Amino acid sequence: MSFEMIKEKYTGPIMEIELGKGDNTVKTGGETCLPFYQFEGEVTNKPKIAMEIWDMDPEEWPDAAREPFKDVIGDPAAWAKKCVQEYGADIICLHLRSTDPNEHDVSAADAVAKVKKVNEAIDVPLIVWGTANPDKDSEVLKKVAEDCSGENLIIGPIEDVTHKSIGAAVMGYGHTAVASSPIDINLAKQINILLENLGLPLNKILVDPTTGGLGYGLEYSYSVMERIKLAAMTFGDDKLQLPIINYVAFDVWKCKEAKQPVEEDPRLGDPERRAIMMETVAATTYLMAGSNILILRHPETVRLVRQYIDLLVEGGTAQEVAPIQKNLSEPEIDYVSMSPEPDLTVEEAKEAPKAEAKKEEAKAEAPKEETKEAPKEEAKEAPKAEAPKEEAPKAEAPKEEAPKEEAPKEEAKAEAAQPSVDESKLRAELEGKIRAEVEAKLRQEMESKAKAEESAEQKEEKAKKAAEEKAKKEAEAREKEKEKLRAQLESDEKEIRNKVKKLRSEQPGEEPPFTPEKPQESGPERILQVLRLIHHRAA
Repeated sequence: MSFEMIKEKYTGPIMEIELGKGDNTVKTGGETCLPFYQFEGEVTNKPKIAMEIWDMDPEEWPDAAREPFKDVIGDPAAWAKKCVQEYGADIICLHLRSTDPNEHDVSAADAVAKVKKVNEAIDVPLIVWGTANPDKDSEVLKKVAEDCSGENLIIGPIEDVTHKSIGAAVMGYGHTAVASSPIDINLAKQINILLENLGLPLNKILVDPTTGGLGYGLEYSYSVMERIKLAAMTFGDDKLQLPIINYVAFDVWKCKEAKQPVEEDPRLGDPERRAIMMETVAATTYLMAGSNILILRHPETVRLVRQYIDLLVEGGTAQEVAPIQKNLSEPEIDYVSMSPEPDLTVEEAKEAPKAEAKKEEAKAEAPKEETKEAPKEEAKEAPKAEAPKEEAPKAEAPKEEAPKEEAPKEEAKAEAAQPSVDESKLRAELEGKIRAEVEAKLRQEMESKAKAEESAEQKEEKAKKAAEEKAKKEAEAREKEKEKLRAQLESDEKEIRNKVKKLRSEQPGEEPPFTPEKPQESGPERILQVLRLIHHRAA
């Protein structure tokens, strides 16, 4: 019987989005299955790698991140060009860090000039990333969208606070939006709906669920991304069937462990390898969650992650993947001095001290038993010693040695017999105690159960009495209301009759056109007849 793999059926694919312009376009999304599940669907476009550059000298970066770009780090255009030509970046992400109002607060015009310069230097799509300051981003990113009209830049982050200001500019000038939300599937869907209601089509939106660094919230981002992918593909939620972008570099390299030098904690090993592996592990984890675009920093991370993607999509083994290529010198770390001393003792040697310890315990117990048996032995030896009076010292010596030889046998017998008696007593005592405790617990449970049942019955009786009293009071109140209404009707009818009689007495010559009362008519009809009569008389 042949093996048939069970395949999951998905209700909708991830939307394919085209980034960039003209010959520089890159397609992302379009998969019809969960991440790399090619046995269930197709991975139309491999996940894309964007490399991060800043519009200023990143002085806060550690040496491991600065070293590969030390010759171009002051020129964003040259920096971007190197990332594309030497490291094979699919996309460039320009972080407008200098526009942060808490640091350099560069103007929008200066930021636009840098964006244009970088965009002209590369032949791949460009991501323009703000500072997540709503007021400053609204000013800068609107200006970028306006002055770079028709270039189809990827502009973000766009949050619910800035979706109207930045979103309108992105839509009006033909760009793609990065919809950012704080690690929540409902908020991710909400910002997509807000942008769509504004007029931006869904094929112009990338989802940014907020990326947590390794050890700093990665598991939360991973969980939300999984839920987004499942909602999109399994449940067919078209508002979430969009590619996901993760800014891995910024969140990983800003954490303490990625920047910590070897002098502070040599146990963490080489700082350069450590930071690269932290970024690589985070990136591959987000790929498993369904990321379509990863923003990375170090060239070695880019190389390792690209080879990882190729192996997952095309197959093969990782034997040919080269280890991390260092740019900095190897740090001097004395791992031997930090490591604990090895335990080289053999198992037999370890068991020997235990055997010696048991022998010492047996020797310690032996004197106690000898003291108990001493009187009996002396009593037996006394007659033999008295017979030869002169040679008593010679006879006593051998007779004293005999008990010493027999002592271990007698002690062993005593030890063998004594524990059996003690164990039986201990067992009986323990069983009695356990039985007593169990019985006590059962009594307590029975008593508490009986009390609970009694209280429940009392509560039911009280509730029944209260309900009966309430029903009785309501019935009495209804009866009183009925009697009151009857009395009111009778008084009204009586008053109307008196008025009719009075009118008849005042006009005796006129005859009424109809008989006001008939035996078959009801009370309301009679009242109406009387009212008609009154109106007739008044007319």
